Amino acid sequence: MTLAAAPQVNTVNTGDTAWLLAATALVLLMTPGLALFYGGMVRTKSVLNMLMMSFVSIALVTVVWLAAGYSLAFGDDAFGGLIGGLGHAGMRGLGPGSVHGTVPTLLFATFQLTFAIITAALISGAVADRTNFSAWLVLVPVWALVVYVPVTHWVWGPGGWIADKLGALDFAGGLPVEITSGASGLALCLVLGPRLGFKKDAMRPHNLPMVILGAGLLWFGWFGFNAGSALGANGLAAAAFLNTMAAGCTGLLGWLLVEQRRDGHPTTLGAASGAVAGLVAITPSCGTVSLLGALVVGLAAGVVCSFAVSWKFRLNYDDSLDVVGVHLVGGVIGTLLIGLFADKALTGGAEGLFYGGGLAPLGRQLLAVVVVAVYAFAVTYGLGKLLDRTLGLRASEEQEHTGLDLTVHAETAYDHGVLGHGAPVSASVVPSAQKVERQA
Repeated sequence: MTLAAAPQVNTVNTGDTAWLLAATALVLLMTPGLALFYGGMVRTKSVLNMLMMSFVSIALVTVVWLAAGYSLAFGDDAFGGLIGGLGHAGMRGLGPGSVHGTVPTLLFATFQLTFAIITAALISGAVADRTNFSAWLVLVPVWALVVYVPVTHWVWGPGGWIADKLGALDFAGGLPVEITSGASGLALCLVLGPRLGFKKDAMRPHNLPMVILGAGLLWFGWFGFNAGSALGANGLAAAAFLNTMAAGCTGLLGWLLVEQRRDGHPTTLGAASGAVAGLVAITPSCGTVSLLGALVVGLAAGVVCSFAVSWKFRLNYDDSLDVVGVHLVGGVIGTLLIGLFADKALTGGAEGLFYGGGLAPLGRQLLAVVVVAVYAFAVTYGLGKLLDRTLGLRASEEQEHTGLDLTVHAETAYDHGVLGHGAPVSASVVPSAQKVERQA
């Protein structure tokens, strides 16, 4: 079963609608939560820029989603399972009386919008501290249309080839959310190159309590993300809810066990990262695996991702906040393990290898992972190169050295940074570049 496979009832159920309204709000909250999570992980001189990259994604993605994104992702298939049509461009033809399964179509479209928003925002963690903010304002809406929307149609849209033709399973977003963001983050890392001082300077998180707060908000919102994907207040939503809780816990514990054994001490950052890794991995599988499967999925993600985040130092790509190591790797783990642990009690028929389904389900999941990862990487790399040659994707060396908060936004994390709306920056209000650098 996939997120788009709502029962063809076409009558609004008030209980389902109430739950999806709440779930939509929960998922939207994840983006500010992500902003805090990422913001705490960067150095002080670029924390506000990091918050802005997530927060502005809400507005940018919303505009393009309402204009064309929803129609292309969930409109009637127009090109053999590759993309939907523009029949609902500008939300044309959809009103209060339109129904998707048992919920209003407008609500379903808004729920899906929140997924698109956080997926785009996730990428910012890979390119933190060095991205031209103006180029980011162009990248986000274009990326949403050319990467996120097509993959979403493949996985959840009517007639999408991954779900309908290949038969791969993805309940709540391992392919369109986690793998696209992770692969795209890797592509942009390679386009931008490493930060100044990468592998030489200490680039420790400036505020770990902020990281934990962000992780907590993400975990809270993730219940809407996963359980809301059942599109109803029902037993499947309850199973997805419990699986989400379980995997987040085993992901956290798995990461800490690795840290204790490898480094001799469990860390706060490790606890937050492990929980997120478990939640990432259970996203595609929360509605397809049993509780035992969820525990294994979370544990596997916590352990593997704790090692994966160090690959950037060996392979020399600067994934600033470990988007590749957590979201790409975690998304791959969760999507592939469906091929092992899928339980027909949740899927309604499909079974994984360990439940008698043979190797075919694992092969389908693997093919879906490879195609989505390659597509997202290739298109994003090309888009990044284009923006770099036109607008300049990377911030200037001076901006990066001084900090993007002061040089781009004329404010710092210590104060408002301006005297009022439109007022000039005052030396008495904004610390000098040298002071910001020392504090960072």
